[in-house]
Amino acid sequence: MATKVGNKAGSKGKTAAKKTLVIVESPSKAKTISRYLGSRYKVVASVGHVRDLPKSKLGIDLEQDFEPNYINIRGKGDIIRALKKEASLASKVYLATDPDREGEAISWHLAYLLNIDADTPCRIEFHEITKNAVKEAIKNPRTIDMKLVDAQQARRVLDRLVGYQISPLLWRKIRRGLSAGRVQSAALKIICDREEEIRGFVPEEYWTITADFDEGGVFTAKLAAKNNKKVTVRNQKAADEILAALKESDYTVGGVETKTKQRKPQAPFTTSTLQQDAANKLNFNTRKTMQIAQQLYEGVNIKGEGTMGLVTYIRTDSVRISDEAKTAAKNFITERYGAAYWHSNTYTNKKKEVQDAHEAIRPSRPDLSPEAVKESLTSDQYKLYRLIWNRFTASQMAPMKYEAQGVDIHNGIYTLRATGTRTIFDGFTKVYATKNDDGEGWLPPLAEGQHLDATGENAEQNFTQPPARYTEASLVKELEDKDIGRPSTYAPIVSTLVDRKYIKREKKTLVPTELGETVNDMMKEYFHDIVDSGFTAKMEDRLDDVETEGIEWKSVIRDFYGGFAEDLKVADEKIEKVVVEDTPTDEICELCGKPMVIRHGRFGEFLACSGFPDCKHTRPIVREVGVNCPVCGKPIVQRRSARGRVFYGCSGYPDCQNSYWKKPSGKMCPDCGSMLVEQRAGSDKLECSNKECKYKE
Repeated sequence: MATKVGNKAGSKGKTAAKKTLVIVESPSKAKTISRYLGSRYKVVASVGHVRDLPKSKLGIDLEQDFEPNYINIRGKGDIIRALKKEASLASKVYLATDPDREGEAISWHLAYLLNIDADTPCRIEFHEITKNAVKEAIKNPRTIDMKLVDAQQARRVLDRLVGYQISPLLWRKIRRGLSAGRVQSAALKIICDREEEIRGFVPEEYWTITADFDEGGVFTAKLAAKNNKKVTVRNQKAADEILAALKESDYTVGGVETKTKQRKPQAPFTTSTLQQDAANKLNFNTRKTMQIAQQLYEGVNIKGEGTMGLVTYIRTDSVRISDEAKTAAKNFITERYGAAYWHSNTYTNKKKEVQDAHEAIRPSRPDLSPEAVKESLTSDQYKLYRLIWNRFTASQMAPMKYEAQGVDIHNGIYTLRATGTRTIFDGFTKVYATKNDDGEGWLPPLAEGQHLDATGENAEQNFTQPPARYTEASLVKELEDKDIGRPSTYAPIVSTLVDRKYIKREKKTLVPTELGETVNDMMKEYFHDIVDSGFTAKMEDRLDDVETEGIEWKSVIRDFYGGFAEDLKVADEKIEKVVVEDTPTDEICELCGKPMVIRHGRFGEFLACSGFPDCKHTRPIVREVGVNCPVCGKPIVQRRSARGRVFYGCSGYPDCQNSYWKKPSGKMCPDCGSMLVEQRAGSDKLECSNKECKYKE
């Protein structure tokens, strides 16, 4: 595709009535920005991408040097026509999509559709949706950055080549509906490798020896050394021998050491650290975290302030903070907590060159505390904003200072050690405390050479534990540490693996299924590079080089595709058809009496007769939602339409045909008496299911 096109927007003459058109991605963002710009501007939304590769085919011409075949996205015709009309009526068009690779590519596609010359200053960007930021962006338009566009194209084409060419192979060799992906497959291997470690783990026995004392205060010392060398007690016999020796000898205080230490605050959030902390502290999965963060970024109506974006752009690898934000934080901290609590802290990015135009995720107005905006936010919005605000504010505060004690207690050839800590200045933990901030407790005054009497000695048997299964938070950290994917891709990874039945969630941990391990084994054998974390990390660096070094994006694809195409050919020839067993159930087929089994189809799991193909009876798996039908009183269950869309219907169907597209809450509308349903999946906000009624809560 050519990057230069004619400039049609605004070409029909200029009149005083003509407005400047600003195109953003989301309607909520458009609503917020329009309030800042006034009547001379019109702000409209593209509602995400308008052009993309076709879904029905590869969409990449392998014979023409991987040229992508972009088409208008199906269902976007009305939006595209409306955008063209608005552009033709405007005096000027500004493309204000998100300030990253994806946003730059959307602007590039919009420029193509609207006949805007991409080499003219038609692009504006802002990293927070505040009045000042938006107006400043309007004053400083720029041309479309083709390095960013090409970096997005390289990723899009590479992921399409992998996904659209391995997935059909999985369909033929295992079953329909499966998929593989460049980052998805590497993540699946990490989860499967951990499961193999757990299965192969052999516990080792060890014993912990402690002694209790009461010398003006109760404390415990733990065995640390034998003959001044670290000791590990492997069995009960050795533990009993040590206990007997300790009882026979006296305890004497050896070295007493007290040091003043400090702990510095962590950097403000990047996308990945926000996802991790929200998972650990709020129990949010990555998808929920990003959905709520997007709402906070795009704009919330704050009482007394109007509609505003509460946080800066939420997709960033950077921990950099603007001087303006630092000054605002300093003023707030010194006024709220005192001058002693402010400290000028500097944080360094892991990868300095990548997208450092972004700041870290921070409040757009540091003076707006969570309490100040609480009544304007939903419960989840408040929780996430508080987490972001606390982390940022703490990052600009003084270190926590504490005293740490260490006391060696000698008994014959054995040395035990007791430790204690106490906080002497809480510093940043005043707003961002962690579970370790309470310390271990302070030891009573002890002097070198002091004789001690133990109130008891104890030996406790322990066994080494296998490595823990990954949670969403720890998987995100592992992906980041291994440089696999980018923060914006982390959120859908786990959801995709769960949807494909490659993994399942068990008490917040991620466990591979038999199907997932089968797919992983095939990928490891025939597509080693795709699942290898080292290769994937190098590929990420090459893709970043398109943006930072300006290397030709197609050269990255060429270098990759030769070996990949050969792997595809070998895999297709050598892989035998794999049979994945159906899951048996206790249910019986009402037509022939044989057991029903769980099978997987295009739209998920369903029950099928084990007597197939002689008996082809199937029925959906019924999942109750805990709400009874208000019409007949029978349980409401989750179902799927013929097109695979989830809906909620009465289990008494066809006698009762009551149903809802959104999940029912069990609460009834106080205005009209109809069922209240979730406004969005998993949302705390409810709305009336009666389209004629506008009640919401």
